Amino acid sequence: MTSDITLAFAHPEERAEASAGADPRDRISLRDHVVTADIGAFQPERGHVQRLRFNVVVEVRPAPAPLLDDVDRILSYDRLTEAIAAELADERLNLLETLAERVAERILAEPQAMRVFVRIEKLDRGPGALGVEIVRSRAAVPVQAATGGAVLHPLVAFLTNAAIASPDLPARLDRLQAAGLPVILAVGLPDLPRPETGHRPTQRRIDLLAIEQNAWVLAARDPRCVVVATRTEIDWAMKQGRMIVWAPSKIVLDAVDGPKAPARDAVALALWLAESLAAARLELHGSVSAPAGSRVPVVPVTA
Repeated sequence: MTSDITLAFAHPEERAEASAGADPRDRISLRDHVVTADIGAFQPERGHVQRLRFNVVVEVRPAPAPLLDDVDRILSYDRLTEAIAAELADERLNLLETLAERVAERILAEPQAMRVFVRIEKLDRGPGALGVEIVRSRAAVPVQAATGGAVLHPLVAFLTNAAIASPDLPARLDRLQAAGLPVILAVGLPDLPRPETGHRPTQRRIDLLAIEQNAWVLAARDPRCVVVATRTEIDWAMKQGRMIVWAPSKIVLDAVDGPKAPARDAVALALWLAESLAAARLELHGSVSAPAGSRVPVVPVTA
């Protein structure tokens, strides 16, 4: 029992060695790599960076011979730190478990990687270190290989409440679909009173939730519309050719570099989404002003 407990808290390098098969693989490791990040499921953790310590061990295929002292023939340590940095930059996460899964999947996408141990610890949540550790292998978790398919550049369309309520909404959606691009619809606040807190963070959440209610109102007007809340859902729906209505709360609140405008400025939110997705263009349907300084084309549509 003592040896089991000792091994449970040992460095992943020792755990990898202890669980190696009869034909052990080469290993590379990253030890005590500390970064700061905004992560956590609890409200006091939001908006505050905390230290995370990473220990990563990767079992790799034998390098092709001769090695020729060529860094391109091996799995570089930089790939491990880059995997961590890329996942932390992608979006704000609530769970260490999610972060560990994504780091492991990114590392296993490297052709040399066969099995990976990822341990992540929060160093600022108490007197000790709180963390998770996972083990993933290429055989157990098949990695989705790149298919070389074309990158999708959607058409993002912002609809005012008047456009949503208009009898010509189906015809408007027909015209959007006829463009031959994935369509993402964005809406603003409903024409209804909502709570006012006088507190910016809570008001932002209330306004985002009100926008999501309006998204469901739009979805009820046309059966083609599907409300989605995450980037994964958006990617899937675009590939399936679905007409998307954006529910913004999760993406906006979890974004590492989120929109600076208040949530009630829904056109600015739509522009931020369009820029984040490298949209072909942003169409503004209704009487709204085009924002300045856009990195994607903005096209007003009045009819």
